[in-house]
Amino acid sequence: MAQQPFDINSFKPPNFSVKSVRLVIIGLLALIFLWSSWFTISPEEVGVILRFGKFSRTVNPGLNFKIPFGIETMMRVPVKRQLKEEFGFKTEEAGIRTVYARDGSFKSESLMLTGDLNAAQVEWIIQYRISDPYKFLFKVRNPLQTLRDVTEAAMREVVGDRTVNEIITVGRQEIEVTVLQMVQETANQYETGIKVDQVILQDVNPPDEVKASFNEVNQAEQEKEKLINQARSEYNKVIPKARGEAEQKIEEAKGYALERVNNAQGEANRFMSLYSEYSKAREVTRQRMYLETMNEVLSRVGKKLITDDKASGILPLFNFEKEGLNNAK
Repeated sequence: MAQQPFDINSFKPPNFSVKSVRLVIIGLLALIFLWSSWFTISPEEVGVILRFGKFSRTVNPGLNFKIPFGIETMMRVPVKRQLKEEFGFKTEEAGIRTVYARDGSFKSESLMLTGDLNAAQVEWIIQYRISDPYKFLFKVRNPLQTLRDVTEAAMREVVGDRTVNEIITVGRQEIEVTVLQMVQETANQYETGIKVDQVILQDVNPPDEVKASFNEVNQAEQEKEKLINQARSEYNKVIPKARGEAEQKIEEAKGYALERVNNAQGEANRFMSLYSEYSKAREVTRQRMYLETMNEVLSRVGKKLITDDKASGILPLFNFEKEGLNNAK
């Protein structure tokens, strides 16, 4: 079947009334109004509403509405997210093995002069939160750059008051706390709306040009401390032992002296008691002492035969071998 040619003169546009066009335009405007008037704020953010470029209000997370067509604009501020700024280095790839960039562009902010006129290369991190969105957006022209400048100035001041050994070894925690306090005070004075959570010293090293010499000095100091500790260990082994032995000898001597004195006093008191009794009845006491002594002595020897030295004629009456008597008096 042959196709008929199109005749432009015979084409007639659809017949739309003015009322229909008006309804279509109103519907499009209503759709645009609704689409551009509502927005959603995530849980870790707040929305700051500007009306004709001037602060109007803040809105909480969830579904919110604003006046469209540029009358009101919205800015998102992450108030519940912990943010960080790095000094002296830059994280290129975060993960289990984080990759850092340490080129010459960061050397100007990381190279510092210590209190003992040594150079140190200090790398650190500051972690912060936005506590007041209004102050953060409108009180300071560039709050993040201001925070970096304030932090670097505080770190240079603190490092300049300490020796290089303190910075590298025992003084790191004190430096972190001091810098955090100084930065927070300055941020409050400038009304930046920033709350500093933590300052962390990432790495502190001497410059590459003097690192070899610095390591040699550290090795010598460590060897010195090692020898000192060994000497103290030997001292702690020998001296307390000698002191203990000396104290033991002294206590033994004191105990022996006390024992001799007590024994002597006891013997003296016993003698005085005997003498007192003896003085009351000399003959009876002398006889009792004689009998007690003989009783003690004779109990230790074998059988004895005691006879009167004036007796005679009694020896044939005794059989010494049968009785087992060896001595006779």
